[in-house]
Amino acid sequence: MRKTRRPASSTLTTENIDTLGAPVEVRRHPGARRLTLRVSRTRRTVIVTLPMQCGIDEAGSFITRNIEWVRERLDSLPSPVPFRDGVFIPLRGEAHRVVFAGPGKRGVVSRRIADDFPELCVAGHEEHAPRRLKDWLAREAHRDLEDRVAFHAKRLNVSAKRIAVRDQTSRWGSCSTTGVLSFSWRLILAPPEILDYVAAHEVAHLKEMNHGPRFWALVAKTMPGLEDAKRWLQIYGMDLHRYGMLAED
Repeated sequence: MRKTRRPASSTLTTENIDTLGAPVEVRRHPGARRLTLRVSRTRRTVIVTLPMQCGIDEAGSFITRNIEWVRERLDSLPSPVPFRDGVFIPLRGEAHRVVFAGPGKRGVVSRRIADDFPELCVAGHEEHAPRRLKDWLAREAHRDLEDRVAFHAKRLNVSAKRIAVRDQTSRWGSCSTTGVLSFSWRLILAPPEILDYVAAHEVAHLKEMNHGPRFWALVAKTMPGLEDAKRWLQIYGMDLHRYGMLAED
């Protein structure tokens, strides 16, 4: 969950590749000895990595030769769930129906039980509702994370400098050398024990900036159920990235 530096990327467009319906990125990597191809589940992007001496045309030819493989991977991705009126999204692991309530109190998002089913009511004009809902979810995540970070920091006798909530796609959390803890807002969609585990994981990094035995001993000390949470993230975690994503993304 520590930050890694990505190689530079560029966008590749050819007539054949355009039919994929997904962005294509070309990354040149000084350590690459051959062309490689993968599909990012979180960003729904086709990524081809090539050695520095390869030309951009070689990347296009490589994707074209493997076009059916790429299509199969893209087709296997779960469908995006944009923030729209009537869709269901998880909140702390429980399914909620999104309701765009129309003009009312500006910027208000509220939770209510209607017909024995929880709803998230988003007030205001419909064109602003998706952003308003996402901002509200991020604030809820920040509030829950502040609570759990404080809990685990007290148990491990450490302190975090600051908590940041972002839309991270490559990791659920990270810890800087200055003590800043960053988290994905999408943790608020998962069951509470998942957010709790990620908070404990990053707090433990305040003492051990690695994933060695002493680090995992710290996580286990403050979060006894960490194995179940790790397994949940491995199986279901990537599915959380489809919420709030537009179909055309």
